[in-house]
Amino acid sequence: MILAALPGFEPLVSGDAVVAQNIAFGILAVVMVAAALRMVTTPNVVHAALYLVIVLAGVAGIFILLGAEFVGVTQVLVYIGAIVVLFLFGIMLTRGALGEDEDAATEKRRMALMVGVLLLVVTGGALLDSFGDAAMDRSRPSLTAEIGDSIFSQYIVPFEAVSVLLLAALIGAIVVARKE
Repeated sequence: MILAALPGFEPLVSGDAVVAQNIAFGILAVVMVAAALRMVTTPNVVHAALYLVIVLAGVAGIFILLGAEFVGVTQVLVYIGAIVVLFLFGIMLTRGALGEDEDAATEKRRMALMVGVLLLVVTGGALLDSFGDAAMDRSRPSLTAEIGDSIFSQYIVPFEAVSVLLLAALIGAIVVARKE
């Protein structure tokens, strides 16, 4: 019972359905970890972007398992449908350096290790802070109307900032793709 072990998690259904949710979670987790490992170890950048699609689809599946259908569908539309396509256009329209520089590879590995450790510390701190708080209400899933109300009232400034960032990325892709 992986999901049932989370503090404050109360399944919407009982019995065999909880077992099925846990089995689905386990399958998604194994597929996501395998795809993530392949994503960072493959030498082909296009294959790495396609492995990223598998990881993001698994994240959407986990959101759906947790009862956050709106966030799961948004994950598919925004990240898989837009961001990964932008990555693929950027990869295909630019040329990478030919050959390898050992000094640069060593420095990249060192920087990747530092970023990985920093990401682990920040994520671990956020998880401990999030699950350590007993005041969170996880007794029922969020409704799409509630999420929409909070996005367009309380979180309107970050929402608009993300839309401007996506617009800038789109304009940048057009500038890169356009021939002089």
